[in-house]
Amino acid sequence: MLVVPWAGVAAARPPGNNGTVKVDGAPFDDDPANEPHVDCVFQIDFYGYDQGDLVATYTLTIHPPSGSPAVIASGTVPIGEDPAGGGTDLDGSATVDLSGALAGFEPHPNQGFHVKLTVNAPGSIGADVKHKVFWVTCEGYPPNPGAAPAFALAGRSTAPPGPSGGPTIGQLLALAAAAVLARGAVRRVVRVRRSG
Repeated sequence: MLVVPWAGVAAARPPGNNGTVKVDGAPFDDDPANEPHVDCVFQIDFYGYDQGDLVATYTLTIHPPSGSPAVIASGTVPIGEDPAGGGTDLDGSATVDLSGALAGFEPHPNQGFHVKLTVNAPGSIGADVKHKVFWVTCEGYPPNPGAAPAFALAGRSTAPPGPSGGPTIGQLLALAAAAVLARGAVRRVVRVRRSG
C-alpha cells in the first residue's frame, strides 16, 4: 500500500531533466518535430515539463561562423500548467522574430545565420539547461548568387559574400562610404579654387 502513492508521485514528476525543447518553423504546429532550418520568425516549443509555478527562460545568441557569440534575443515562457505528459505534451511556446536582430552579422551563403538556443527550465532534478544550434534564413539572406549581378570595384568582384573570396557586405558599405567622402572632398577643393 505504501508503494502505490509513491508510484503516483513518480509518474506525475519523473526524475531528471525530463522536458524537451524544439525549434518550430512556420507554419506553426504542435508536433514535437525539431526543424534545424527556420525563417526569421519561428517558435520555441516546450514539451513534457512538470506541473508547478515554473517559468523557463530562453536566450538566443549568434553562433560561429556567423559571428562571435552575442545575445540577439531572450524571453520567458510559463511551462508548468499541467502534469508532465511526455514528449508530445506541449507546455508552452514562444514566437521569436529575429528580423532586426541579425543586422551586422554574416550569413553563410547557403545556410543563413547560425544561432544557438539556451533554455533554463526549473523543476528538473539535476541540470535544468538545454541547448540547440540551428540555422535561420531571413528574407534576402543568404543572397541568391544567381540573382545578384557581379560588378567590379577596385579590381575585386562584388559577387555575394561567401567562400569564393568576394567582399563582405560590411566591406562594400565601407567602400561606398569612402567614395561619398572622397567625392565631397573633391567638391570642396573645386569650390576653394574657384573662389580663390
